[in-house]
Amino acid sequence: MTATITIPTRFNGPQGRGNGGYVGGLIAALLDGQAEVSLRSPVPLETELAVRREGDGVRLLDGETVVAEAHPGDAVAAEVPAVVTAAAARRASERYRSPREGLFSTCFVCGPAREDSLHVFAGELDDGSMVATPWTPPGWTAGADGTVRPEIVWAVLDCPTYFATHIGEGMTMSFLVRESVTVHAPIRPEEEHVVIAWPIDSEGRKRSAGAALLSDHGDVLATGRALLVEARPEAEAGAAA
Repeated sequence: MTATITIPTRFNGPQGRGNGGYVGGLIAALLDGQAEVSLRSPVPLETELAVRREGDGVRLLDGETVVAEAHPGDAVAAEVPAVVTAAAARRASERYRSPREGLFSTCFVCGPAREDSLHVFAGELDDGSMVATPWTPPGWTAGADGTVRPEIVWAVLDCPTYFATHIGEGMTMSFLVRESVTVHAPIRPEEEHVVIAWPIDSEGRKRSAGAALLSDHGDVLATGRALLVEARPEAEAGAAA
């Protein structure tokens, strides 16, 4: 029997599509050790997606369409540009720029129009070097071992990278195409944490960023890196229509 994965509607990112970080975390967990995940096409919701193992990697398919694939990758270093306190993250979160309407407004991680979102509302720090937000994982995010499930960590480190790559400029339509996450220590639900993200590089339509999940004492619990690609103008116009 072919293994399948179905993304429930509640775990959307863009409206009508699965959250890229969440999907990445699910298929990364199918590999032993560190994984790098590439998203190849929009992730359909409430659809049985076939899991196909190829060599040392895994592909997720909607019919013949490759939705995402995971391959072994290097661990993301447990290093951050600066440790951000919960108080500073709360101030930054007040500058969160996502509109209450639009393609990402109901994202289960960062959607401001959704009451049951994870409220990962990353805004710019006072010095404009990165974005940050406090985050307390709700109890339902825990797995059987009592710690926050990997796919939730991947999702939480995904969304802030978008805002990190648009610090000090207008927000373009950009999508996650590649992500890696390394969990360095257990992440406990019902405890306050800080999520940060910072820009790394920009070339043409490509933008890269780093992200991290910190304890309330500043310990680095998880780190991630992401590559986003800005939509072509014609695609952006279609999404806005």
